[in-house]
Amino acid sequence: QVQVAESGGGLVQAGGSLRLSCEGAGRTVSRSAMAWFRQAPGKEREFVAVISLQGARVQDSVKDRFIITRDNIHNTMALHMSDLRPEDSAVYYCAARVDDGLELSPSKYEYWGQGIQVTVSG
Repeated sequence: QVQVAESGGGLVQAGGSLRLSCEGAGRTVSRSAMAWFRQAPGKEREFVAVISLQGARVQDSVKDRFIITRDNIHNTMALHMSDLRPEDSAVYYCAARVDDGLELSPSKYEYWGQGIQVTVSG
């Protein structure tokens, strides 16, 4: 079993920066792929970034502004967001899957956090 929990969301002005954190717990989390997804009102949940021992991938639309990092010693993952835009406003979810494949589909992830709100005012 793996548990994940997000922290660090909030309200920021356009052009600002925000760092989201995800803490994982469970005996296999260090070998798991961990990812960020986001969901805006009325929209489907979309992939943002994923990281594992195989590497990392970031959605093309944000790759120049978002960076994903991971600390396997402390079982934490972070999403460093800069130059935020109103369209980045969404609930951001941390997710983990059993193995370390860099999957982009939410259906590939077994474990989810509760989500955390990010609001970018324009």
